[in-house]
Amino acid sequence: MAKTNTAELLEALAAEIGENVYIDVAKWHLYLSNAKLHTVVAEKLYPLITSNAINEDQVTQVLESISVKIGGGKRELPLIDLLPLQCQVNLVDILEKYQREI
Repeated sequence: MAKTNTAELLEALAAEIGENVYIDVAKWHLYLSNAKLHTVVAEKLYPLITSNAINEDQVTQVLESISVKIGGGKRELPLIDLLPLQCQVNLVDILEKYQREI
């Protein structure tokens, strides 16, 4: 039963991240759900929620560790380089909300 709750929580977290956090490229907003990155981001950030370790530095480290292929895979950039500052703030707020709920 705990696994179901964890799976449901991860799914809800991924959905909220996907709808509220976006990559900014030339002032175009590509939401993480459309970029198929929301689940990866949620899975990598979930341990911070469960260990009560959410802070801006920890979230930044996780975002730096997620590589995003661009140009058909010719290059990779860390996700942190593609997210505007406001999206990073929104992401931390989302994580803190989920941390309070569990």
